[in-house]
Amino acid sequence: MDKQPAVYILASGYNGTLYIGVTSNLIQRIWQHKNDLVEGFTEKYGVHSLVYYEVHEQMLAAIEREKQLKKWNRQWKIDLIEKMNPAWKDLWEELA
Repeated sequence: MDKQPAVYILASGYNGTLYIGVTSNLIQRIWQHKNDLVEGFTEKYGVHSLVYYEVHEQMLAAIEREKQLKKWNRQWKIDLIEKMNPAWKDLWEELA
């Protein structure tokens, strides 16, 4: 999954604070979040659990999807997460 555009959602825990991001290297980016190498929101609020992701063929498509998800209301985001990951398991272990 190296160097493939992806949209991801991190959470502070089950039904917790959410963060939506986009990257071209999902494994590297999540590792950076988990190790608090990304200053800002995820570091400040302890949002480190990868609960959802989707890969895209083109970065432009991933960016558009990120913008779309950020506009969604919270319940729609939760529904999306629970469709893929009903237990809110940290998907990092599957990637790394």
